[in-house]
Amino acid sequence: MPYSDSSPVPRTVKDLDPDDQPREKAEKHGCSTLSVPDLWAIILRTGLPGKPITELCRDLMRENGGKLHQLERRTRKELRNIKGIGLTKSIQIEAVMELMRRYSAEEPIHEQQISSSEMIYQRMRYKIGNLDHEEVWILLLNRRNQVIREVCLSTGTSTASLFDVKAAIKHAILENAEGVILTHNHPSGGTVPSESDNKITRELKQACDYMRIKMLDHLIVTANGYYSYHDNSRL
Repeated sequence: MPYSDSSPVPRTVKDLDPDDQPREKAEKHGCSTLSVPDLWAIILRTGLPGKPITELCRDLMRENGGKLHQLERRTRKELRNIKGIGLTKSIQIEAVMELMRRYSAEEPIHEQQISSSEMIYQRMRYKIGNLDHEEVWILLLNRRNQVIREVCLSTGTSTASLFDVKAAIKHAILENAEGVILTHNHPSGGTVPSESDNKITRELKQACDYMRIKMLDHLIVTANGYYSYHDNSRL
């Protein structure tokens, strides 16, 4: 007769019906659709024998009047008095609460509005102006011309770099960008555009126009100066 283990096994999120799995709900519909106990279930993960983590987390919030503010005031000892909350889970709860406090204390980031080629240059000159190889970057902007993300599209040699217009547009679409600025450096220190520079400018401008995304500029950046396609009326 084979050996059998009759001891109960802790219930995890995976043991639940898929429709009741918080992680599955989050994957399909986003974390904003989850209840507070479901969010805790994703973080704490494992429950007790006969008591899945979702039930444990409902008990956790019930013990605290359903309020995160009340839960925040619990000491580690008080948390461990709740059935199913041991040392590890109590520390996890403390860590989340500390993240919430630090998030609330942060000052919102107010990106400066890009209004000139000089502002682009000052932003990028120390990043790529003095490199010994070419790099192509794209700045993605919101409707207020504030940078929401910077992306390095390619890294090349001392004389050339590859440019994929499809990758540039993909990043813009993923970030819901309203505008883009293309920048790349010339390790030689010269700011005169090459035919290759002109070609990638035309390609990106055509792709942006088709997707109804504004292309504000293409800057060639060096340690000592820059060239702006916008300032030279070439966009």
